[in-house]
Amino acid sequence: MNDKCVLVVGGAGYIGSHVCKALQMGGFTPVVYDNLSTGHSWAIQFGPAIVADLEDEPALLKAFQEVEPQAVIHLASLINVRDSIANPALYWENNLMGTLTLLKAMVKSNVRKLVFSSTAAVYGNPERLPIDEAHPKAPLNAYGKTKWAIEAMLQDFAHAHSLRFAALRYFNASGADPGGLIGEAHHPETHLIPLVIRTALGLQKELLMYGDDFPTQDGTAIRDYVHVADLADAHVRALQALEQETSLQLNLGTGKGYSVREIIRTVEQIGRQPVPVRLAPRLPHDSSMLVADPTKAMKILHWTPRMSDLPTIIQTAWNWELKRSSSKLILNELLSSGSVIKT
Repeated sequence: MNDKCVLVVGGAGYIGSHVCKALQMGGFTPVVYDNLSTGHSWAIQFGPAIVADLEDEPALLKAFQEVEPQAVIHLASLINVRDSIANPALYWENNLMGTLTLLKAMVKSNVRKLVFSSTAAVYGNPERLPIDEAHPKAPLNAYGKTKWAIEAMLQDFAHAHSLRFAALRYFNASGADPGGLIGEAHHPETHLIPLVIRTALGLQKELLMYGDDFPTQDGTAIRDYVHVADLADAHVRALQALEQETSLQLNLGTGKGYSVREIIRTVEQIGRQPVPVRLAPRLPHDSSMLVADPTKAMKILHWTPRMSDLPTIIQTAWNWELKRSSSKLILNELLSSGSVIKT
């Protein structure tokens, strides 16, 4: 077993690629395992890669045999909340069965440490704020339900097979690599910050703002945004914590929320471009405010979000989108998706 090698499942994705960079900077050797269905080959920059599917158990076992990782970081899942409502079977099949295949391969390969990408969606509509880890779990869609079911699966494997795991419940991952090497590139893009920036850059005509009648200070929904580099740092710290801890379930957020209008205003200030907005009806089950209590993660992991102030998040995301929009790569991506404005 290679004490410095970590298999990063889903390492070609947005968060996964930042985790790989953080691992490399921390002295580890990240090995990406990804089928590239939603990840990107250009995001694989910090170690070798194996292109294969998570539900392909022979390929997984071969990867474990060849790489001999000391641990796994699991970030491979479908994440589009709205799509999970329309296509729940796809999410239960991909997220649950993929994880089950991974855990069986880990047991057969005698790999016993796992850091898992969970989500704040396991909580559903909050009964109290900020949301701590003891908050009741009532996920509202197949995405959140599959993540909560996987956490239960991890507990069973921990009991039966001495698995050590950390389930990290992200709030809103945002921003991009400060060095500009990697960043957010979802198709379709559903996250607020890149959509606001793309509207400011003229890559889409307008931003749909879903509701302005929430019981908040400016009438728009409030979310807890955490910089992706801070999330990546927490993964490395969680991996190290599993040397002593047997199981961890931790919120990754900042404890501070920003409204949709605050996001728009900050993008306009940083980009010096207006953001045309069209009001749309509120989405079903859309909470007014979701803010983390990250105290437990800060204490156990000795973790502090250092880049998660809103100007830094927006500036790094702006720089990344500007770089992408000026390249042939993003132009081809946008043309193929139909989301670019042709002039």
